[in-house]
Amino acid sequence: MAPNQAFPHARAPHTPARPAAGRIRRTAAAALAGLTAVTLLSACGYGSKSADKASDSAAPAGNSSSGASGAKLSADTVKIGYFANLTHGTALVGLQEGLFQKELGSTQIKTQVFNAGPAEIEALNAGSIDIGWIGPSPAINGYTKSEGKSLKIISGSASGGVKLVVNPDKVASLDDLKGKKIATPQLGNTQDVALLNYLAGKGYKVDAQSGAGDVSVVRSDNKVTPDAYKQGSIDGAWVPEPTASKLVTLGAKVLLNEKDVWPDKKFVITNLIVSQKFLREHPDVVEAVLRGSVAANAFIKANPEKAKADANEAIKKEAGNALEPAVLDPAWADIDFLDDPLAGTLQAEADHAVTAGLLKKPNLNGIYDLTLLNKVLAAKGQSPVADAGLGSK
Repeated sequence: MAPNQAFPHARAPHTPARPAAGRIRRTAAAALAGLTAVTLLSACGYGSKSADKASDSAAPAGNSSSGASGAKLSADTVKIGYFANLTHGTALVGLQEGLFQKELGSTQIKTQVFNAGPAEIEALNAGSIDIGWIGPSPAINGYTKSEGKSLKIISGSASGGVKLVVNPDKVASLDDLKGKKIATPQLGNTQDVALLNYLAGKGYKVDAQSGAGDVSVVRSDNKVTPDAYKQGSIDGAWVPEPTASKLVTLGAKVLLNEKDVWPDKKFVITNLIVSQKFLREHPDVVEAVLRGSVAANAFIKANPEKAKADANEAIKKEAGNALEPAVLDPAWADIDFLDDPLAGTLQAEADHAVTAGLLKKPNLNGIYDLTLLNKVLAAKGQSPVADAGLGSK
């Protein structure tokens, strides 16, 4: 989310079960049974072997919490959430290199690793985490369901990392998709919406709910999509990394990089969000985390190989299995890490979901608060980033 976050609909077809906590499964079941409100389904981390996990990061002991500047911070602890996914590389690398702790000083970092966007939003609403890296769809849903009271997007994190890969023996070109079966991670998720939008633009007619039409859209969990491809039950998939690169190792070819359908080849895949309550009460701590985030993205750009190794080590530690070089290298190379939240593309992604009939038109006014990020960027002599008019109600 991180990638594959869902905009579910009341009449979703049967889809493969997704690993998540029992409460999320009950929420998903309720949605599938016929809820009319927009609720968010799970989106799993790659290679995850367990449910969401929490851990404490070592931090100096003491009654006061001083950041890198030596100023006393207003909270002794900050609770941070993220996925063990490459698209959450800012968090993975920043934690691995100690860049957040450097800025937070004696403020203790408590981390929680999530398998699903809904669980992370739930944790944010409950106060179990204060700040988190998450994909665009759960951020939109979390904000709109709370009527604009739960969260703010305070920074960008990653762009790209999504591809249409196909069986070259069955699909020769983009004009050869009619009658083919193309997988997406989940009904209404970010990649599902992107594929539906693309197919409509090419003149193909597809029923968004069932996936039936000129092209069959098959909703398939990223973890089972490689097996479905090997068995020949799908002809290709519009999927995030590292699933796309995994399919390439099985003989698939990249037919389209989603970057190529976006202006400037950029679109949001991961944001940084914060609880509005925590932002009000501890802006200095939020600013320190943002300094760490900006530092992490700068480190990734300056040290791409070390950063890639850091991210893979973090994935191995949290998910149990590191990615093989044949998957890791092309997947990492296709993700752009950046501070700009690409706010205009968030609105576009929401509009695409509305057009597909998968989401009621959301009111995103006020979803961004980039004040502290732009303060951090200004201190580094960098240009401010824009909120596309979505920074105030």
